[in-house]
Amino acid sequence: MVQKFLFTIDSISTWVGKAASWLIIALMLLVCGEVFKRYALNAPTAWIFDASNMLYGSLFMLCGAYTLAQNGHVRGDFFYGSMRPRTQAGFDLVLYILFFLPGIAALVYAGSDYAADAWRIREHSNVTADGPPVYHFKTIIPIAGALVLLQGLAEIVRCVVCLKTGEWPARFKDVAEIDVVEEQLAHSDYVDKDAVRDAIARVQDIDEEARQRSVRED
Repeated sequence: MVQKFLFTIDSISTWVGKAASWLIIALMLLVCGEVFKRYALNAPTAWIFDASNMLYGSLFMLCGAYTLAQNGHVRGDFFYGSMRPRTQAGFDLVLYILFFLPGIAALVYAGSDYAADAWRIREHSNVTADGPPVYHFKTIIPIAGALVLLQGLAEIVRCVVCLKTGEWPARFKDVAEIDVVEEQLAHSDYVDKDAVRDAIARVQDIDEEARQRSVRED
């Protein structure tokens, strides 16, 4: 029952994230069209800057819940990765309660006021002359915040389950990074299993050395 609840929220965040990802195509077409008009036709468009900001901002905000659902947000993995699952869950739970919930709740509350005021006055951008309307864009703020808050509640439930069982509950899987070496060698008829294991181990060692080097440089 709990796993079904988690998968349901994960699937909502994933669907919204995938739908919002198409905004990058609209943004690309918009920028390419403006570059052509500006440099080929010498006819720049004043509102393109505002429109591109709104498209990128919408994409960034609406994909927040998806990133959280896929456990893709940046964390201090140097310490976190060495912790046991129960310790990780306890650490996450404290941070979710102390920082995440108040911060995202404030975002939803303030964003709702911003959106309501923008709709009330039919607000337009004042960044450029004859700026486009921005009340539609400001409506994204509370919507995206509510989605992140919903996903955050699912993450809190995950922490509680992990504290009880000692294992993290499964996540709704979407795309995953492919281990190219393992994928290529796994189906080879000309490389024995020992050689495959040795090759994968060497690649993992290289990745670990690169990660440690980047940590030292930072």
